[in-house]
Amino acid sequence: MLIDSHCHLTYEPLTAMRGEVLLRAAEAGVTQMISIGTDLADSRAAIELAAGHANVFASSGVHPHQAGKTEAGWEAELRALAADTNVVAIGETGLDYHYDFSPRDRQRAVFEGQLALATDTGKPVVIHCREAHADVMAVLAGFTGLKRVVFHCFTGTLAEAREILDRGYWISLTGVVTFKNSRELQEVARFLPPDRIMIETDSPYLSPEPVRSRRPNEPALVVYVARRVAELRGVAFEEFAALTRANTIRFFDLRLD
Repeated sequence: MLIDSHCHLTYEPLTAMRGEVLLRAAEAGVTQMISIGTDLADSRAAIELAAGHANVFASSGVHPHQAGKTEAGWEAELRALAADTNVVAIGETGLDYHYDFSPRDRQRAVFEGQLALATDTGKPVVIHCREAHADVMAVLAGFTGLKRVVFHCFTGTLAEAREILDRGYWISLTGVVTFKNSRELQEVARFLPPDRIMIETDSPYLSPEPVRSRRPNEPALVVYVARRVAELRGVAFEEFAALTRANTIRFFDLRLD
């Protein structure tokens, strides 16, 4: 059994075929999934979805792409959303210097606001970091009270992975690790300690091999990520599936029936 630790079930085309998506996940052995909020409206949608499906959990957060669109009072509204019993994390939040869809100073302010919320609530944090490793680590250094931090969809270097792990943070891998040209990321997959690794789809993006470019990503396809990472680490698929499932339950403090 597997858990997709990071997906966007509120995004198209997954929304339009949600019933089929959830069915295919169950058939593939993906028993739970976490639908990640990327702004206030999306966080509300993720919470509503989780309320109607026992195998779906939600996060509430503001993605750096959306940071520039926040208005006065966003922090209080996000705090109220985070109090919902179906919310298991804050984020995704962080910095994105690749697209710079939001001004960098605004990205940082919104990032810091969410880290403060995570500190207050004790909830884990889901980090988005793209071409901003040094600044993300610098901001995180100011929030020493955070106990659980995961760098989702990690595609950085081995040196960056070492720095993240040295801080006690976690790393989550997507279908990018299945790509033939992702050699350094595959080295990271081999290197990660067994107690701080998770897997995800980030669907509907980043479909893994062998279905890359042929269909939208969805939670069922996290099986391909698990199989490739298990192969890279030289362990049985069932062993790695059980490991990442246990890790995800522990990181997000999931309450399963």
